Amino acid sequence: MTATAHRSPAHRPAAHGSTADRSTALYDVPGPRTRRRHRMYGVVSTALILALIGWILYLLFDTGQFTYTKWMPFEYKGIQELLLRGLGNTLKAFALAAVFSLALGGVLATGRLSDHRPVRWISTLVVEFFRAMPVLVMIFFIFVALKVQPLPALVAGLTLYNGSVLAEVFRSGVDSVDRGQREAAFALGMRKTQVMSHVLVPQAVRAMLPAIISQLVVALKDTSLGYLITYEEFLHAGKLIASNLDYDLPFIPVVMVISPIYIGMCMLLSWFAQRVSRWERRSPKTEAVNVAPAEPGTLLPGGGRSPTAPRP
Repeated sequence: MTATAHRSPAHRPAAHGSTADRSTALYDVPGPRTRRRHRMYGVVSTALILALIGWILYLLFDTGQFTYTKWMPFEYKGIQELLLRGLGNTLKAFALAAVFSLALGGVLATGRLSDHRPVRWISTLVVEFFRAMPVLVMIFFIFVALKVQPLPALVAGLTLYNGSVLAEVFRSGVDSVDRGQREAAFALGMRKTQVMSHVLVPQAVRAMLPAIISQLVVALKDTSLGYLITYEEFLHAGKLIASNLDYDLPFIPVVMVISPIYIGMCMLLSWFAQRVSRWERRSPKTEAVNVAPAEPGTLLPGGGRSPTAPRP
């Protein structure tokens, strides 16, 4: 009778998918020497960043950018109202450009996905033309050549450029959905509009959302081009304050006030996109549905009982 070999827990093989296996699946665990080297890199990088920040602050103090004279304009109610009015005009232009860009992108993407060749060619030509055209050139052409007011000219230029970019985002998002989804929907007898609206687009939106938000952030930042056509947006208001000789040309203080507001608006837009993405993942329409298993005695399409089903 052979004796059974007993293994201690230290010699037993690790369970599949353990924490140690997962932590070393892609790279080796760094040793003590490597960890010391990484800590040294971190300390040196932090010191360099702090030194750069200190050098910038020294230059700002040395050039008198924090003097009371340069920051005094922001105490006046008229200056505050000017900035708030410019911020409101920026948000108005962005809201209009965002809505029209999404609508134009959807129309052009539908044309590019059309089964009719002329529609597909015309949509492709429009998309490629406005994607290649600089947005500032379009804004100036609409404002100067067509003699359009500043706000419509700015919104039209942003819409044509961002709408053509979003059209490519929509088209690539729909094409990224697995081809089997499309074929299964057509096999069920659905029309193309039903396949697009009920099968492909809902799945593609989750993949397209980061790119859509990124392009909307670009549209928000490009509203600052409105000051070149005398549109009284946020940057235009800051330019009026920065070029005021009575306050010793407070250019740097204006930048330090306006830049965080622009960054905050972009971060707020990204945060909103993340909330929408989480809400969509929790939506009942996207949750898995338990399907009851097939039981014997299922009726055939003709109304009769399956020949293999047991008789009662």
